[in-house]
Amino acid sequence: MANLLEAIEVETDTNPAASIIWMHGLGADGNDFVPVVNELDLSGAPAVRFVFPHAPMRAVTINNGYVMRAWYDVSFEDLAGKSRHADESGVRESQAQIEALIERETARGIAPGRVILAGFSQGGAIALQTGLCHAEQLAGIMALSTYLPLADGFPQEAAPANKATPIFMAHGAFDPVVPYVMGVGSMTYLTGLGYHTEWHEYPMQHSVCPEEIQDIGAWMRKVLRA
Repeated sequence: MANLLEAIEVETDTNPAASIIWMHGLGADGNDFVPVVNELDLSGAPAVRFVFPHAPMRAVTINNGYVMRAWYDVSFEDLAGKSRHADESGVRESQAQIEALIERETARGIAPGRVILAGFSQGGAIALQTGLCHAEQLAGIMALSTYLPLADGFPQEAAPANKATPIFMAHGAFDPVVPYVMGVGSMTYLTGLGYHTEWHEYPMQHSVCPEEIQDIGAWMRKVLRA
């Protein structure tokens, strides 16, 4: 098992019956989405353990090589769609670390089929990569303002177990960081491969808006009650 990442945990009630592992974006940390828990309407859903891991510290090319919390390195070429050489080693390192967190939830009594992987921006890319390649079926995958990071080789490594897993993808129409075309392009690609992708877009930039939080809550209620 990879070394376990440090994480913040929030439980909506005692004896959680489901887990949501939620990855933050570049330069943030696990605290970033903790406040959203109280904004989600999960009425009727079982008790949930939210796990908000902190990404490792690494140098980031797009930010002049500064060291910050990042799930993988990223360059301007990557986000302009001009690079076919994304930081695959960084992506796979983070994928292994999230796999280890799934394994820990299993050890704590939460079966993979009761685990949702969620993430924003880079965190959403890791949610897609890890979730769709995980050997056992997960409850759902939520990817906000993001894209599929290793699309070229994806069909060869995708796990059949998660072919029917519900996927929630959302993006801001005016996103200047991860261009809208990258998000909708990944959604179209996955849909073409037969994945069940629920797509939402909002008149915002690289952020999360109240309407989106409502839609996330509705999707989570549906997935967690299933």
